[in-house]
Amino acid sequence: MRLLVYPLIALLSACASHTGAPPQTKAVELPDTDYRLVRAVRYTPADWPESLTADIYQPEGQGPFPAVLVVHGGGWEGRTPTDMESISKRLASSGFVAVNIGYRFAPQYRFPAQLHDLQVAMHWIQRNADSYAIDRENVSALGYSAGAHLVSLLGLVAGTGNDLDKPHGGQNTKPAAVVAGGTPSDLRKFTGGRLVPQFLGGTIDQIPETFAAASPAAHVHAEAPPFFLYHGTADLLVSDDHATDFYDELKDAGVYSELYLLKWRGHLTAFATSGSAIDEAMQFLRRASN
Repeated sequence: MRLLVYPLIALLSACASHTGAPPQTKAVELPDTDYRLVRAVRYTPADWPESLTADIYQPEGQGPFPAVLVVHGGGWEGRTPTDMESISKRLASSGFVAVNIGYRFAPQYRFPAQLHDLQVAMHWIQRNADSYAIDRENVSALGYSAGAHLVSLLGLVAGTGNDLDKPHGGQNTKPAAVVAGGTPSDLRKFTGGRLVPQFLGGTIDQIPETFAAASPAAHVHAEAPPFFLYHGTADLLVSDDHATDFYDELKDAGVYSELYLLKWRGHLTAFATSGSAIDEAMQFLRRASN
């Protein structure tokens, strides 16, 4: 069976389309380094509604290193940073400090509580950058599924002064770049189901303004950070038009963006077999930092 699995993985890795990347004769050279792991570092203030922690993967060396806020998925209602452990290790091995966080869950905590958690995490990174050899000017964000929704929203509202940028946001919470996989970019497309109403506190008929406010696609503007979007073309949970439409909206606004579509992959398989997408995302992050 193992002999069949490896060729299948190789075949899937080759079946992808990449739009928006600049033509290059040579890939950006990424380091191959060891790293240290510091687990369960609290990043929330003492008076926060729930104590939340981050696992920090720091490359060996002097730094300062670019950093990436890493955010897991789970329908805004569950899962843990363990889901993003493999990606965090790959980032750290390639010279990025990975700050892999937990956040509060619905239905106990509804939107925008989760966004506030990410904003507080970004402030924590800025305050503690010296302790983890982080380049304060080069802190990006990466997430998958619900995590991708949150990092996208984080990047789009930071520094705008709108309601979602207050009271925990501000310019320091703006990522240098955003990597978002399997992103529910427009929650207004979900007219049924359980997860989105649970997250937002009602159906689209009951709270249409909240559905719009919580949709990254509704916050696209010309000063947004660069975006790398990846998505499975056979995703039945979050259809791939969430990625293609979002990409078009970003490009129309003049935001540098790249779109990487994983052919034949569904929502879970796009995450489980995202190796080539993460390779391209790290290239993107290096380009965005230059």
